[in-house]
Amino acid sequence: MTSPIRISCAFPPVPDTPAHIELAERLGYHTAWVYDTPALQLDVWMTLALAAVRTDRIVLGPGVLIPSLRHPMVTASAIAHLVSLVGADRVVVGVGTGFTGRRAMGRKPLRWADMPGHVGTVQALLRGETVEVEGRPVRMLHWPGQAPDRPIEVPWVLGVNGPRGVDAARDLGCGVFTSRPRPGASFDGVPSATLLAFGTILDAGESLGDPRVLATAGPGAAVAYHAFLEQHDDRIAGLPNAARFRELAEAVPEDVRHLALHAGHLTELNEIDREVVTAESLRVVPFACAAGEVPERLDGLAASGITDVAFQPMGDIDRELRRFAEAAGLPGA
Repeated sequence: MTSPIRISCAFPPVPDTPAHIELAERLGYHTAWVYDTPALQLDVWMTLALAAVRTDRIVLGPGVLIPSLRHPMVTASAIAHLVSLVGADRVVVGVGTGFTGRRAMGRKPLRWADMPGHVGTVQALLRGETVEVEGRPVRMLHWPGQAPDRPIEVPWVLGVNGPRGVDAARDLGCGVFTSRPRPGASFDGVPSATLLAFGTILDAGESLGDPRVLATAGPGAAVAYHAFLEQHDDRIAGLPNAARFRELAEAVPEDVRHLALHAGHLTELNEIDREVVTAESLRVVPFACAAGEVPERLDGLAASGITDVAFQPMGDIDRELRRFAEAAGLPGA
């Protein structure tokens, strides 16, 4: 079958990720996104650079950067470095307010009102312009041979879930990168809409409650509990064992609660997660299903406005990448 939308993949920046991106390229995935999660894993830009020298085709990008973690010049220079390794046609840049990148360090996300300024400053630097940062003029002073010639132009996406984020992306002409879109979310007017998707392809005879399935797809479900609690989102009430999750989370002192909630984030179930995530919880992830169900689910996502799926494998990464590629009909599977 031919997927109605592009199939990509997403990874935390861990030591094995460059090799997994190399495998993803062979299987036919379009883009490899790497998280910007320094409180949880390693460095996004080092990981992307290591993947760049091992690959020839796959598009590479941070999904998504947190502007407060770096000076805009540092980000502009990192983007230029990746472009120098693979070319601008193989680079995409995602930026977000910091659900994980900031909340895992006990900080609230950035304000959407500030995002155009964060993105615009880096884009201006990449065009070779002089901009003011912290009250002083700055410009990329890289001479020929030290970085690609300016302007450096690459596509941008914003990590969003609600209408304010979509509006900001629309205003900036950026695509969107989403993991928990609100019901009825509209992506009209944005150039692309990428869904960060979790799950696992079931083997014959497996059920959602089997230990392998829960361990592999469970972290993708757990992140909804974490997000809805921290964002005071009323959708938490619809999750199985929501009251128990809230009880366990609120039993942790507030000043260190973020450390307990984000332990194992998007890689494995932590102590609290294991108390609440069940087979029923996995119904919130889009691809905890048999291989034969994947085409219909992709069609449904395409009908909702999603243009790209970024599947994050967990557990046995090789197995998960291969099985999802087969189910989605990728050419290298």
